[in-house]
Amino acid sequence: MLKKFILGKRQKTTPTLRDKIEKINKLPVPEHVAIIMDGNGRWAKKRALPRIAGHHEGMKVVRNTTMLANDLGIKTLTLYAFSTENWKRPKNEVEYIMKLPEEFLGTFLPELIKNNVQVKMMGYKDQLPVHTLRAIEKAMEETKYNTGLILNFALNYGSRAEILDAVKQVLNDNKNGILKETELDEKVFSSYLMTANYTDPDLLIRTSGEIRLSNFMLWQLAYSELWFTDVLWPDFSEEHLLEAIEAFQNRQRRFGGI
Repeated sequence: MLKKFILGKRQKTTPTLRDKIEKINKLPVPEHVAIIMDGNGRWAKKRALPRIAGHHEGMKVVRNTTMLANDLGIKTLTLYAFSTENWKRPKNEVEYIMKLPEEFLGTFLPELIKNNVQVKMMGYKDQLPVHTLRAIEKAMEETKYNTGLILNFALNYGSRAEILDAVKQVLNDNKNGILKETELDEKVFSSYLMTANYTDPDLLIRTSGEIRLSNFMLWQLAYSELWFTDVLWPDFSEEHLLEAIEAFQNRQRRFGGI
């Protein structure tokens, strides 16, 4: 039975939501869903609020989305939380965003543990503040034996940097006789990426009306189904996630074939 969470309180699902879930459960759901969570700043601006208010509201949506994805049987949910380019934003906004993992996990970690969710992170850890990294690593340690949904935060992540680093590792391994040139194929190269232990995303969702990838999982998204919505991330609801999954189920994936 689906568990519905809104702003920290458990609610019963509505008949309409239950009907959508029952319909979706009749077909396979995507194994890996990736989301570019966009529009927090614009959400706040529309309400004459500081941008950080949008990030705080978006944190609640992360929780609701995670719980529903877990209930639907999705295996991996990757959330683009902070890119390698986001350091260019105003200092006070960056500092606030870097506090969100501590606040989110400090509040919701017991619930994630209870619901068998495993927390992971991909990105460049060395640039993260100590308190941010400490919160992430604590959550990863306390959920490492959970077998349900993998909640994977892409934090200080950039796909071009990831690919360049992978190329450097391949060249180094080749130079040291660990990898022969004839052994290198797409599967082997993928093992050098930060997503080596995950399947490629089946479905990418981007909110806020922007239609671009923004340096997110450029290699991994080669054959993913893309779903864009004008809805700003703080307004992204369970119904929107179900709508995206239903659209995915209605598409025919050919992977270059016919």
